[in-house]
Amino acid sequence: MTATFEHVLAPGRIGSLDLPNRVALAPMGTEMGTHEGLITEREIAYYTERAKGGTGLVMTGISAVSQDYEVINPGLCRVDTDAALPGLTALAESVHRVGGKISLQLTAGLGRNINNVDPDRLPISASDNPHYSHPEVLCRPLETHEIQVIVQRHAEAAARAAAAGIDALDIHGHTGYLVDQFMSPVWNRRTDEYGGSTENRCRFAVEIIRAVKAAAPGLPVSFRLSVDHRFEGGRTVEESKKIAVVLEAAGLDLLIADDGSYEAMDYVFPPYYLGDACMAPAAKAMKEVLSIPVMAVGNLTPENAEAVIAAGEADFAGIGRGLIADPEWANKLREGRRGDVRPCIRCNAMCVGHAFFAEALGCAVNAQVGFERERVLQIAPRPKHVVVVGGGPGGLEAARVAALRGHRVDLYEKGTNLGGVLWPAATPEFKKELRGMVGWWERQFATLPVTVHLGTEIAADSPELDGADAVVVATGSLPVVPRSIPGIDGDNVVEVLDFHLGTPVGQRVVVAGGGLSGADSALELAQAGHEVTIVEMASEIAKDMIVINRITLLRQLAEHRVRILTEHTVTAVDEKGLTATGPDGEEIHVDADTVLSAFGVRPNTALPDALADRPNVIPLGDCVKPAKVGEAINAGFLAAFAL
Repeated sequence: MTATFEHVLAPGRIGSLDLPNRVALAPMGTEMGTHEGLITEREIAYYTERAKGGTGLVMTGISAVSQDYEVINPGLCRVDTDAALPGLTALAESVHRVGGKISLQLTAGLGRNINNVDPDRLPISASDNPHYSHPEVLCRPLETHEIQVIVQRHAEAAARAAAAGIDALDIHGHTGYLVDQFMSPVWNRRTDEYGGSTENRCRFAVEIIRAVKAAAPGLPVSFRLSVDHRFEGGRTVEESKKIAVVLEAAGLDLLIADDGSYEAMDYVFPPYYLGDACMAPAAKAMKEVLSIPVMAVGNLTPENAEAVIAAGEADFAGIGRGLIADPEWANKLREGRRGDVRPCIRCNAMCVGHAFFAEALGCAVNAQVGFERERVLQIAPRPKHVVVVGGGPGGLEAARVAALRGHRVDLYEKGTNLGGVLWPAATPEFKKELRGMVGWWERQFATLPVTVHLGTEIAADSPELDGADAVVVATGSLPVVPRSIPGIDGDNVVEVLDFHLGTPVGQRVVVAGGGLSGADSALELAQAGHEVTIVEMASEIAKDMIVINRITLLRQLAEHRVRILTEHTVTAVDEKGLTATGPDGEEIHVDADTVLSAFGVRPNTALPDALADRPNVIPLGDCVKPAKVGEAINAGFLAAFAL
């Protein structure tokens, strides 16, 4: 029986605002603003596309209400000046034109979490807390009159939003940012009216809520609360229940419930290791004490978004990265097209990863993010015959986009499955969305002029290339096998991809190579009950991995007792395991039944080199340079977009 998603698609109401469904774009920064913090046409197009896709409520990323005591990072939005009014008005009008509703998130500031320390003035906080990134610097506690200034700035920003036609307002109160620092005993040691009891610690938040509602009468106000900070000494669920009750009494219309803090950053942007609906319990806990609606967030698929709402554990589903990946998330569910919803692979690479470096939002699986106006797929002036060699992520995306542009595509894959290394690498449960991408491409091909030829290897003189107007070469990479290591060809040595394809391994496994592939395989094996050791010659494992994902990976490896030997070089393999040399030159033998070879990959350049003299050959992905999945997908999109 086909799921109907009747609960998540049912009309909803927040305060006085009626919404067509229970789907909201959860607030996430875009870094698309001007250097001065004003909204751009690019940012407006991004939000409008999500509204056009049927999202019930589009919520913006943080917008600074004050520059009095700290300065917002360039590229982030600010609404502390009337110069913001034209952009806010244009945003509201654009979203309304496509039938959507827009909420503006207001932030009091980052406090101890602000990225950089200004040498001319101390960072601010509730108390004299150590700065997160520079703990040698103590923050300056805000004075009472300064707190009142920030409250007033919220009122001024709310009035601007109302004048611009914004439909709702959200208070940025989670993740240990400034408002949260006041609410939490771990950061609030004040002895005045803003410290001590739960009510006093919530006073700053309560005054903000009341000021915003007074300045923008009729506009619903939501508040994002980290229910469990997820670190020792941080706020617990029971304390958050008390806080939520106080916030509701202040006039709040919606509570957005999540987990995490800078001390537990992976819960702020949950990677694939944390699994589905990893913060849904936070919403359930808030529903137990509140009468106002509650929004759940955190790795929600359509199925578990529907489930938490159907169970009464949440009233709304906040979809962040899922709506980045597919802006038509809600419309596709409404149209009965669940299989066409493009999965978010939870890699954090080009959404969160870009934000960390003040770069505009992107997406590993959707190359149109941030380029909604520029990368519109249109039929090409002259249809071509396009041959794509390689059914990995880059080749699959190139084939899809070329076909959408009206070209006839023949896709050749030498293996028996599409997906390239993506297919075997996605065997762990925590990587199921990666495998879901392969199924998504296959579904798209069913209605496009793409002919897939499995089990067909293409050489430079293959007749299949005759008459092709363009040849996209996406032949991927080859495993690195250091032949200089004695015993590397032994019967007990299994290449990491062969392991994922089903080659059996023993109870004790030593993984030779601590890159992402080796580390993920180690975790998968440990979760299955194997005794696992990682041997890595560098000083760290998964060194090139985005820091948020790596936090979870290292924690879970530790929880599953995976032994990690860094700065150790494999020198020999024998039937009982391997020998490695440590940083001090001392040899160590690691006993194991199986040695998993995960020394990395190198470009498979044979075909692109052989076709170098042929015109209209486009190599991309790992056969050019080994890269991440998102880089290959984006390269595939751009190659086909240019045809």
